[in-house]
Amino acid sequence: MRTALVFGASGQIGEALLARLDARDWQVFAVSRTPRPPWSNVQWLTGEFAGIDGLPARVDVIFSTGPLDGFAQWYGRGLVAAPRVVAFGSTSLDTKQASGDAYERDIVARLQAAERLVFDTASATGASATLLRPTLVYGAGRDQTLSRIAAMARRMGFFVLPRGAEGRRQPVHVDDLAAAALAVVDAPATHGQAYALPGGEILAYREMVARTLAALDPPATLWQLPMPVFRAVLSFARMAGAMRGLSDDAVARMREDLVFDATPARNDFGYAPRQFNVDTRALGA
Repeated sequence: MRTALVFGASGQIGEALLARLDARDWQVFAVSRTPRPPWSNVQWLTGEFAGIDGLPARVDVIFSTGPLDGFAQWYGRGLVAAPRVVAFGSTSLDTKQASGDAYERDIVARLQAAERLVFDTASATGASATLLRPTLVYGAGRDQTLSRIAAMARRMGFFVLPRGAEGRRQPVHVDDLAAAALAVVDAPATHGQAYALPGGEILAYREMVARTLAALDPPATLWQLPMPVFRAVLSFARMAGAMRGLSDDAVARMREDLVFDATPARNDFGYAPRQFNVDTRALGA
């Protein structure tokens, strides 16, 4: 029986990965901040990166599906031996490099440093690491983009976008990411590589939001406003304590194409993500 240590196991990608590992009879050690009862082949370990009870001395694969910077620091300490490491980062490393928002630039710097540390640690210990960079994640109702849009639209019955929000996107389903994480394990071509993992369909930001609103029960209406009016509405919403996470740079990116090439992932490990198909379960209902 193969063994795996999974970080971020209670997160949206982690849960999907656990289901796939369990279905293939892996013995899984899954890390959670809070105690959880064991189920099937999954043994939950309680703790955080600073300290985790019951860590195995060695596993076949370490998976990280949560924050990469924290995992990279933990991995660098060499507490668990593993010949294979698969960790999730983000395409934000590319899309936010030139952001005018200092917080977003800090995210990019942390992602870059974390990726280097994972690769360097793997190299120093004779392990093989693969980094996976998803685009906009959806499917478990716990993401910070489409599910948040859906929640606001449910409350108000509508959602507002600026006109011209036509930047292209490739939303990717959590289960396709879990499948990718498992697929790279036995693909030698992926050793020491990083891959963008976009979804299987390219569509405009406006269309992505419109389909999300149409999937609600009842459906919500999409309003498109001239940019000056939208900025005024956004300013009012921020003063009221809402939409504070939507920066001016994020608004500007609605008009920008954030498109990534899945060819390397397709060629090296058969990556085949689904078309964008959003439903109420995917939006947290």
